[in-house]
Amino acid sequence: MKSIAIISIALFAYANVFFQESLAEENPEVPAYSLKSSQLETAQGLIDTALESDLAHKIVESLTTEVGARLGGSEAEKRARDWGMKLGKKLSFDRVSVEEFTMPYWERGKLNISLTAPYEQKLYGTALGGSASTREDLDAPVVYFRSVNDILEIEPGSLTGKIAFIDGEIMVKSQTGAGYGPANTRRTVGWQHAERGGAVALVVRSVGSDSHRFPHTGMMRHKEGTWASIPVIAVSNPDADHVRRLHRLGEKLSISLSSTAEWKGDVSSGNVILDLVGRDKPEEIVLIGGHLDSWDLGTGAIDDGAGVAITTAAAELIARLPKRPRRTIRVVMFGAEEVGLLGAKAYAKQHADEAENHVLATESDFGAGTIWKFDSNVNSAANPAIDEIGKLLSQLGIVRGGNDVKGGGPDIIPLVELGVPTVRLNQNGMDYFDLHHTPDDTLDKIIPEELAQNVAAYAALVYLAAELDVEFRTSDKETGETTSK
Repeated sequence: MKSIAIISIALFAYANVFFQESLAEENPEVPAYSLKSSQLETAQGLIDTALESDLAHKIVESLTTEVGARLGGSEAEKRARDWGMKLGKKLSFDRVSVEEFTMPYWERGKLNISLTAPYEQKLYGTALGGSASTREDLDAPVVYFRSVNDILEIEPGSLTGKIAFIDGEIMVKSQTGAGYGPANTRRTVGWQHAERGGAVALVVRSVGSDSHRFPHTGMMRHKEGTWASIPVIAVSNPDADHVRRLHRLGEKLSISLSSTAEWKGDVSSGNVILDLVGRDKPEEIVLIGGHLDSWDLGTGAIDDGAGVAITTAAAELIARLPKRPRRTIRVVMFGAEEVGLLGAKAYAKQHADEAENHVLATESDFGAGTIWKFDSNVNSAANPAIDEIGKLLSQLGIVRGGNDVKGGGPDIIPLVELGVPTVRLNQNGMDYFDLHHTPDDTLDKIIPEELAQNVAAYAALVYLAAELDVEFRTSDKETGETTSK
């Protein structure tokens, strides 16, 4: 298998070099950029070291074993912050700190859900983030909706005393996870229409690409600052299939449900900040990271212990070089991402006045699969330097994508809104939504060799971004507007 992987990487590398040479021939007006031999040697050394290192795997093993599941705002997330601080001090970081923020805390509680008509059968479900409790046990008839589109025009009051069931499709597996957004609508906004119809509860097909009886949780979207006043439950794909078959047979369905999910009031959370201070321009920051919290069903290995481990390990390998890069490298372990990007928003708010000092940002938050594509969103003058980094990464099987891809990762979005330029190392997410937000998100799903490839790519990219004398931020002239707020 390892020889096949090596051959695949070699083929990707050849194809990428051919693409880059063809692109240069087609666009001779693009100014060339050359990395210094010392920079190339250092970046190559980081790649070679990372591919042989198990540091990232040790980090994610430690987090998932010693802390485990860590829901945003919980005591477990507090233990994770303490873990992050301890790790940063044990490794080679120059500054280690926690930036606290206040957040509302939601707790899942306990759930029982069963089909009671046309016969009794236990269903496998889980409350969605923001769900209300049942207050008292429910047993009500089911109104079936084939998709979320079918409930959008429901008449007010037409679901009174009933449980709405929104079906849908199992997500198609995709390297990019492209089906997640459309499928997620039933989870994020379906409750608003069920509530408007007067339903006593909403049950939805969970959002995932697996066929296991592991339901996927996730956060709902609030409406004008308010959350659901009814219980909202996701059931596994096989259970949703079962309900669909009974509906097709014309059976009258009913479900019994009890849930103790509820909001617990305001609590403290925080972002763990680990800095490698730049030798020449310490005020300029290349920001990388992942989110420290996880949902409470699994142990948060792929979402997002892997991202925390990848970026921390990459920065640590850079820290072990004879000298620091020119700019500061900042690893942020974002808090409370799963419950609404709360740590990301808090970080952007706290650092808004210094947004222009954040020269580049990216996040690892799509599992631990092999990186296959390198996208960016930097100014046109910096793009040739990014292309050169892309050529270096091609040896890892990574193809150069476009320079018009905004985002950098979920927790980077608030920084993008402040004008911070981004890059993104895209991972293979073919199996990501089999595990995402389920009890199956555990350490055994991570392949150490693929994790090491991630670290190699991040180490080389981040080192060069921090070392090169390149301005990545898009100029006012290019955009026609200011680049920070």
